[in-house]
Formats: sequence, C-alpha cells, structure tokens
Amino acid sequence: MNWLTQLQSTQPVASAVLTLSLVAIAGLALGNAKIRGIGLGAAGVLFAGILFGHLGFEIERGTLGFVRDFGLILFVYTIGMQVGPGFGASLRREGFRMNVLAALIVGLGAALTVILGLVFKQDLAAMMGVFAGATTNTPALGAAQEALKSVGASPAATSAAGMGYAVAYPGGIAGLILVMILFRTFGRIDPEQEAARLKSEQEAARPRLTRSTLVVENPKIDGVALADLPGLRELGVTLSRVQPAGQSTVVSARPDLRLHPGDRVLAVGTRENLDRLRLIIGSDAPEDLSLVPGDVTTRRVVVTQREVLGQSVEQLALPTRYGVTLTRLSRGEVELAAAPDLRLQFGDIAQVVGRDEDLRRAEKHLGNSARALNQTNFLAIFVGIALGVMVGLYPVSLPGLPVPLRLGLAGGPLVVALIISRLGQIGPVIWHMPFNANLALRELGLTLFLACVGLSSGAHFAETLRSGAGFVWMGLGFLITVLPLLVVAWLGRRWARLPFPHLCGLLAGSLTDPPALAFATGMNRSDAPTFAYATVYPLTMLLRILVAQVLTLQLLGS
Repeated sequence: MNWLTQLQSTQPVASAVLTLSLVAIAGLALGNAKIRGIGLGAAGVLFAGILFGHLGFEIERGTLGFVRDFGLILFVYTIGMQVGPGFGASLRREGFRMNVLAALIVGLGAALTVILGLVFKQDLAAMMGVFAGATTNTPALGAAQEALKSVGASPAATSAAGMGYAVAYPGGIAGLILVMILFRTFGRIDPEQEAARLKSEQEAARPRLTRSTLVVENPKIDGVALADLPGLRELGVTLSRVQPAGQSTVVSARPDLRLHPGDRVLAVGTRENLDRLRLIIGSDAPEDLSLVPGDVTTRRVVVTQREVLGQSVEQLALPTRYGVTLTRLSRGEVELAAAPDLRLQFGDIAQVVGRDEDLRRAEKHLGNSARALNQTNFLAIFVGIALGVMVGLYPVSLPGLPVPLRLGLAGGPLVVALIISRLGQIGPVIWHMPFNANLALRELGLTLFLACVGLSSGAHFAETLRSGAGFVWMGLGFLITVLPLLVVAWLGRRWARLPFPHLCGLLAGSLTDPPALAFATGMNRSDAPTFAYATVYPLTMLLRILVAQVLTLQLLGS
C-alpha cells in the first residue's frame, strides 16, 4: 500500500481517478450478480466503496465532495428529463389516487423515522441516512447530507448518515419484496389472472386509431371541398385518400378536392368519431383504399426540424404547402390523431400520405434526421444543470425551520428537468435528450455518487457494526420500510381497489426501487407494474428529497 499512499500525496488527481475506477469496477460487478433474478444493481458500488474505504483507500475531501455532488446532479437531472413529459398526466385520473397513496408512504416513513429515533435514542443524523436507505432513495441521502452541511454539522455526522443509508439499504429491497409476497399469499391473489384482466380492460377503454372507407351519399356535400367538410375539424378525423366515382385509382386527399356522390374516402380516427363522420358523408364501403393502386403512398417521418417544433397541425399546413396529409402522430408509445390543434414535439413520428415527390418535400420540411434525433445537445444539458443549481440554491424561509429551506443539488436540478422536459423547447434551446445518452449519464452520476458515499463511510463502518449501532439501524430501517408499505397496500386494495399489478408498481415506485420493480414484473408476468411505477415516481422522488431536508433541518438545525 506504500505506492498508493505516495500516489495520494504526489498525484492526488490520478489517485482519485484510480480509486473511483476500482470502486466502480468492483461495485458494478457485485451489482450484476443476481440471486433468483434479484441483484443490487448500482447499489453494489456503495458496498464496494465501503470496503475500499475500510481498507484505507482515500480521496482528498474537497475532490470527494465535488465528485459526489456532481454525480448526484447528473443522476437527478436525467431522471427528471426522462419522467417529466408524463408528470402532469400522472397526477390526473387514476394517477391521483396512486400519488396520494405514495405520498402517504413517504409521510408514514418520515414519522416512523422520527419516532423510532427518539424512542431508541439514536443519532438523528444517522437516522436520516436510515430513512433514505430504508426507502432505497439515493437523492434523499444527498439532500439530508446537504442539509447537515447547511446547519454546520460535523463531517462525522455526514458520514454517519452515509453509514445509516448503507446498513438500511438491503432491508429496503428485501422488505418491499416480502410485502408483495405476503399480500399475494394471504390475499390469495393470482397475479397472472389479475394482469390478464387488467390488460383486457385497458385495451377496451383505450381509444384506438383506425381507418374506414366511406362512400359519399349525402347530397348536401356534393361539390364541397374537403377543407370545408362540416364536422371534420371538430371530430379530429383525417382524410388521407380519395377514389373518385368511376375510377380505379386513388388520389391524395388535397384540401381543395371536391366530393361528389359515389366518391370513396379513406378516413383515419377513433371508431367513435368515424361513426359520427359516417352520418355526415354516407355509408361504409368494403374496400380498403390503402390497398387500391394509385400515385399515393405512406411514409413515416421523424420530426427533427427546429422551425416546426411547437407548431400545430393546422399551422403546419402540409396539405396546402405540399399536397400531403398528416394522418397521425406517434409520441413515445402513444398514437395521436392529427387534430388541427395538436402541436409537434421533437422526436414525434408523423405518418404522412401523398405522392412520392410531395412526400420528399414534406420530409425535408419536417426534418427526418436520424443524426439530429440521436445527437446529444450538451449545451442544453449544461444550461439545464446551471438553472437547476440556481433554483436549488434559492432560499425559502418557512416557519419553524432554523435556516431557509433549499431544494439543494438534489431537488433543484430535478424540478428544472421536470419543467423543461415537459415544455420540450424554450426559444432556440431544444431540451430533448436521447434515451441512450440519458441512461449513460444517469448511471455515471449514480455510480460516482455511491462510490463517494461508500468511501467516506467505509473508514468507520466496521467499527459501527461492532458497536451494535449498525444492527440497530438495520432493524429500525426494516420497520421504516415494511410498516408504511403494509398500511398503504391494504388501503390500495380496500379503498382504491387497485389491481395487484398496479399495487406492486405503486409500492416499488414509492420506494423508487428498480430491483423491486423487476421482481414485480416477473411475479405478475406483465409490464403493468411499470405503469404505476412511472406514475408515482416523479412526485415520490421530489417528496423524499424535500422531506429528508425538512426533517434534517427541523431535528438537527438547533
């Protein structure tokens, strides 16, 4: 170890990079090891960092703090960028009940942390780490440690929070899985049967786009241009092809094309709206005009051109400009009818219909650039991070707190990322982040943060366990994990009447626990838990960051 000690004193930067790399290698290898499909994932880096810290590996304190905080910023910012677009929708309809239940889990866990810490006379700084570890929430640990520094707590208190997190984390994962198994067993639930019933109900309720060929029979629309067809705008139905009466080929549905009795038109929309359009035009025809020959073809185009972002389908005016029709948009996994007021976002996939030469011009107008779609805009990333840091540092004075509350480096970047990813674009800045880039930056940030937490806690970890305090924290953390989950799981079945797959996803999302989500999807043999997980994840993450700060400031501020 002499060469390492010399390297730390003569080449501190090289020593820090080498140490972090070794911790990451060992931790990620440990995290990839699975027992019955369950593994620690990135949390393995935390335990590797503890081991290396126990063995005497060190990083200069200032460097360690910078790397830890920057890793935390990357982690929470990329989370916000991923879940932001669906955050608003998650608070509506069924998502409202789910978020109420998830917030209750956070509140019960916070209350238990305070009560158990006072009853068993535990170090409250360590209990803040236990609260974060028992709920497997890394940003909550970062928020608590930031709050500790803001009230002038000693480095030993910050280290104690890290150790509390480390000893409680495994119980957080195991406790959540145990609750799922208990409810399945004692509730006599067949997960696969509930998942199948839920899937059929969702498919029946989901408005699907379909197409229908209609014969013009209404004499009142004889000679009416497609652009002036009554009810077309209100119904959100798009006409893509027309087969004039007596002809064997189809033409593009241009706005100035006039309808006559016997014409056939191909309409795209929901089944309900197509039924209403039939009352205006005429009756169904057996032919599928998409299979009838003509000079009309279909193309899928990715929206990447900066100039069209934020424009509505009506403002885009593809039919009048290029003679092509936009029939539908695919945004993520959602298919949207091309209603006139629907606005385009970066990465939307537009299905357009028209002649080949017209489609080429429309394609150029919309972008369709694979390079632009996959290119990582680091300017936008750093602008977003800078805004997040500034928002996180802004003080908010609240009654009863000894110092102003700040969202901090854990909350500020998360809130900003939620907002800007929902907006999509502000002026010339496009906030789109490719999925692969998001995942890579998130994993890098989490790895750096956990490695630094482990290294800073490792020197005294074994001593804490030998003293008995570590085992007490494990037990208290297990209670903080399990008791709120049992209460809310019962309420979820009795009050909210949630299907078991959604209940499992809700519980995993309330603890922001990916390993438990993987277990839930495997147990239910369905991706249904993912919906509930994504629904409660953003609000839960934000609440855990705020609650960790408020508890720390309230209990330790004096």
